[in-house]
Amino acid sequence: MKAALITGASRGIGAAAAELIAGAGYAVAINYRENETAAKEVAEKITDFGGTAITVRGDISSPEEVSRIFEKIKDEFGGLELLVNNAGISYIGLLQDMTDSDIERLIKTDLMGAILCSREAAKLMIAKKRGSIINIASMWGEVGASCEAVYSACKAGIIGFTKALAKELGPSGIRVNCVSPGVIRTDMNSGLNRETLRELTEDTPLLRLGEPEDVAKAIAFLASDESDFITGQVLPVNGGITV
Repeated sequence: MKAALITGASRGIGAAAAELIAGAGYAVAINYRENETAAKEVAEKITDFGGTAITVRGDISSPEEVSRIFEKIKDEFGGLELLVNNAGISYIGLLQDMTDSDIERLIKTDLMGAILCSREAAKLMIAKKRGSIINIASMWGEVGASCEAVYSACKAGIIGFTKALAKELGPSGIRVNCVSPGVIRTDMNSGLNRETLRELTEDTPLLRLGEPEDVAKAIAFLASDESDFITGQVLPVNGGITV
């Protein structure tokens, strides 16, 4: 059985992706940082329909904890065929109001975390000459967002990292792609007020906000054999919004 690690999979996009990936036949490691109860609930949903899932606690912004995450993956699964770098945080506010710790935390989680996890995953995948890494960026990494300058920079970095790593790992049979969501109904966007959500909905040609399942379907496609000649690409899942 192929094995997958999905970071930040206790809720939202990560949880939806974990269920779809498990349904496609992967044994899934559900990574979480704090919410053990939610992570176990996702794992139970997967095992209830006959899938295989484990929970793996760890903060992907810490090199030491990333090492421990991958040690557990090796112990439980013996290897890894799929990594989904989904974990992330946000900060909405003016750049001049951000503290050094605000900036550092955002960069370590949203950019460095994906780099650290990809480094460890590559070691396992290169040994087998196969694998897929899927990074979750954001439309703000493509066009930028006012009051989310550092977040936008991190997600733009994820896009550049994806394109470069795809070239680096391609000769080893490993594909690297990126999903770039638009405005999705997740906890990360729950702080947006009703007026802002209304404006974003009106700016979206499909006239609705995205659901975690919309992004999960794109992840599942890029993880499947149907995309085995696709690498180094950014797949927008945004309802056509171009702001």
